[in-house]
Amino acid sequence: MKKIKVFIILVVAIFISVPIYFSRETFVTPIVDRLDVGMENYEVEKMQQRLKNWGYYDGEVNGKYDFATMRSVRDFQKTHNIPVTGIAKEDTLTAMGLTTTLKWGEVYAQSNQTRDEQLMARAINGEARGEPYEGQVAVGAVILNRVRDPSFPNTVAGVIYQPLAFTAVADGQINVPIDPDSTVVQAARDALSGWDPTNGCLYYWNPATATSKWIWSRRVVKKIGKHNFGL
Repeated sequence: MKKIKVFIILVVAIFISVPIYFSRETFVTPIVDRLDVGMENYEVEKMQQRLKNWGYYDGEVNGKYDFATMRSVRDFQKTHNIPVTGIAKEDTLTAMGLTTTLKWGEVYAQSNQTRDEQLMARAINGEARGEPYEGQVAVGAVILNRVRDPSFPNTVAGVIYQPLAFTAVADGQINVPIDPDSTVVQAARDALSGWDPTNGCLYYWNPATATSKWIWSRRVVKKIGKHNFGL
């Protein structure tokens, strides 16, 4: 009889503890400032999935920050000119479209507006320098439309630095200094203020130079300057 009572008590204890374990691990999203080797949590899993989608990581997406994950983070850092440490600090997580000062999944807070504006201006400069002003704003609008679309990273930096997404990143034009009074800065501000000449487009390309067959499968919504804008 005593054995039966002990067995029942153990079963009840396990049954009660299981929901508590899953509720903490699955539904509570902590605020973190870095991800490092030895950690095991949902934030690491999200990072692994993005690295896998982009071709940096070929291991199991299991939320465990092991040495394979560290190597993939190092490769990502090398590609994006981030200090190669293998540790995913704020600069690395931001480039991946993940945040540290906010709960995961949230878009940048308003305090990041200035940083977003500057980065967008440099992207517009590299992608649409010499284009009509409306076309420059349109490039900024495409970046923001991607931020809002669940298929893309949810920050300006994440969208811009997504591998192979923008020529300006690949050829280094993103790093060219810009005049604070140039039209690309104002174009970034106008886009951030809500002007979208593309009416929600997620892609743009120059039909005279585009070599990707896939991009021609997109529906053209509008043409501004030398660029087609589409969905």
